[in-house]
Amino acid sequence: MTASPPSALTPPSLVRQVAIGCFMTWIGAFSGGMIGVLVSKGVAFFTKAPRCDGIPTCDWYIYAGVGAAIGALSLPWLVVSALRRAPAPAAPKS
Repeated sequence: MTASPPSALTPPSLVRQVAIGCFMTWIGAFSGGMIGVLVSKGVAFFTKAPRCDGIPTCDWYIYAGVGAAIGALSLPWLVVSALRRAPAPAAPKS
């Protein structure tokens, strides 16, 4: 009796997708917030906004919140959609 190898075309289980999506949510929120603060520094530089001592910009929390929301939604969606995608066909050997 020969055991058949698991098919590479089956998507991961729903539990695994949810677990990976939840993990990616926190990472996406943190990285998106950091990028949002970087954007706020750029906006403050180009608009010549007043400086606040000790913090990147006076309204950094608005940019961080928006960036965190975008990151928390986009990163899990991208990762889980990549997990569900079928693998690319192998290149022909010459």
